[in-house]
Amino acid sequence: MRIGLGVDAHALVEGVPLVLGGVELESERGLAGHSDGDVIAHALIDALLGAAGLGDIGSLFPSDEPEWEGASSLDLLARAYAQVREAGWALANADCVLVGEEPRIAPVRGAMQARLAGALDVEPGLVTVRATTTDHLGFTGRGEGLAALAVALLER
Repeated sequence: MRIGLGVDAHALVEGVPLVLGGVELESERGLAGHSDGDVIAHALIDALLGAAGLGDIGSLFPSDEPEWEGASSLDLLARAYAQVREAGWALANADCVLVGEEPRIAPVRGAMQARLAGALDVEPGLVTVRATTTDHLGFTGRGEGLAALAVALLER
């Protein structure tokens, strides 16, 4: 068994859809990024790649490659996990944490978990999504951006 940790953060900007865990949320601001900016999916990609010893999201999907501009992070997640599977690993479980004062994700938590698990083609119960705040400290506390952390446990 191997474990990997992923971390991602993006600034919130006007005029961009807010996509988290593969779910588009109603918001005036979304996350800036070369793809759709989904910090939860990006952190999970890094956790999976790290656990499998396959580098990181930037090495697999470079932000200077036009091919990945505006890409769905769920598609990137599926591609990354395919490489993890090719290397002989399977997901035992993953836990993702969104860091920010808003949005509240309780109403869409189940949909996020289902979308992430669907992209990985695993049972929905293997992927959890939670959220926490920083009590208004730092860039997430000031509403300037969002961050996410994910941990993935892989088994042969």
